Amino acid sequence: MTKFATIIPYVQIILAALTVVFVLLQQSDADLGGAFGGSDLANAPAHTRRGAERTFFYLTIVVGILFALSVLLGVLFG
Repeated sequence: MTKFATIIPYVQIILAALTVVFVLLQQSDADLGGAFGGSDLANAPAHTRRGAERTFFYLTIVVGILFALSVLLGVLFG
């Protein structure tokens, strides 16, 4: 087993945990009806992400892409 194959599972665990944390830290204005597909977004004004919310949004995307790449590399080279 190569050194890469022993490290990649730990990297994936860290990236998965970070993804969960960043998703949970994002602000959500959805109510219970939004969970079942009955959201009232048609009447709501456009929402612009600012400050920390924007940072968490982009960090979530970056960490998710890194996680997907680590899985792909783990499958190919692991």
